[in-house]
Amino acid sequence: MASPAWPRLAYSAALYALSPLIGWRIWREQVPTYSRFQRLGLRLEPLPPVPRIWLHCASVGEVRAARPLIERLLAGFPGHSLLLTTMTATGAGQAQALISEQPPADQARLSHRFLPLDFPGASKRFVCCIEPELAILFETELWPNLIHACRQRGIPVAVVNGRLSPRAFKRYQRLRPLMAGTLAEISWLAAKSSADAERFNALGCRTDITRIVGSLKFEIASQDKPIGEGECLLQEWGGRPVWVAGSTRDGEEALLLNAHRQLLNRFPDALLVLVPRHPQRFDDVAKLCQTEGWTLSRRSQQQPVTEQTQVYLGDTLGELAALYAAGRVAFVGGSLVALGGHNILEPAALGRPVLSGPSIENFADVAEPLQAAGALTLVDTPEALADAVTGYFVNPERTLKAGQAGCEAIEAHKGALDRTLTGLASLLSC
Repeated sequence: MASPAWPRLAYSAALYALSPLIGWRIWREQVPTYSRFQRLGLRLEPLPPVPRIWLHCASVGEVRAARPLIERLLAGFPGHSLLLTTMTATGAGQAQALISEQPPADQARLSHRFLPLDFPGASKRFVCCIEPELAILFETELWPNLIHACRQRGIPVAVVNGRLSPRAFKRYQRLRPLMAGTLAEISWLAAKSSADAERFNALGCRTDITRIVGSLKFEIASQDKPIGEGECLLQEWGGRPVWVAGSTRDGEEALLLNAHRQLLNRFPDALLVLVPRHPQRFDDVAKLCQTEGWTLSRRSQQQPVTEQTQVYLGDTLGELAALYAAGRVAFVGGSLVALGGHNILEPAALGRPVLSGPSIENFADVAEPLQAAGALTLVDTPEALADAVTGYFVNPERTLKAGQAGCEAIEAHKGALDRTLTGLASLLSC
């Protein structure tokens, strides 16, 4: 039985009403090498004339998590090209970096575009232009008009690494008629956990198309390159005690600087590598550091880390893994403020002990095995953070043990990639 159309029509009307605000977002997320008209499904550059798989990831974290899937799709379906779309400028930068690291033959088969905004006309134009054989949406990228445009053209739609946090579930419950209609047009959903699957089903996803496959975030590729880059950085910095705070958010940097000030009382030569999540905040964070009197060096300006440098601002894109690898311990942001946290597996896969604030619900499923292994510690104040970093600085054996435990926990939870690829292959053979 077809779902009623009115919720999607009401949603589209709301998008049109908000179009001035959305237009500002288009302007803000501009990347010079891309046309802004891509956001409206217009002026899309030609794509390779072969059967195509389309994979959509929201931003940086999702592109990183999807990398093993992307590489396996390229290897497993040599007759297909792959189009990767993102919503954000940072995601575009991560996608371009990923493409540049592929073998030349795969670079020719892997393209990136911005996803159009979910207006009905833009969605139809985009889907008609790219003509994918299969659409794959990563995590919770459930865009009603894009999914409907695919179904109108008979294109199967899969959701992979599907996650729905309790907070997101409460939000979507308020839009249940819209979400039920959208999920009814999904062909297959690979959930990260039984709890995620139950939430999707409660919103209207059919149980017969839902599979629990585990988290793709555990399927982390070889980390030899960033580890080598991190070791080179550490040598440049003279082997100082370094801790790294990555993917930090507004309101968090002040707390981290507070913790670093306390740490300097015990380790005067300690260095904080601070990496904000969003590039539009780089200058604001630099200004905060300078206002508070910190001796700051900026990576984007190729400023060296001297003996006097107290804070090193990682204000570049695509280098977070190497910066994590340069530290003895890593703090992952979005967690001392109530935003649900960011990817704690990135530093853990590099063999680094991980610290996080208490707001970690977006990664609860991966946090549990890391905590159980002793690789992840939660802190809720700058004082607790400074104490935790101190504990790793003074005990190298404990630091090494926690880092190894994180790597082992990740290895033990792999398998989601093979299960996901099996499900996607069944859709491509339909």
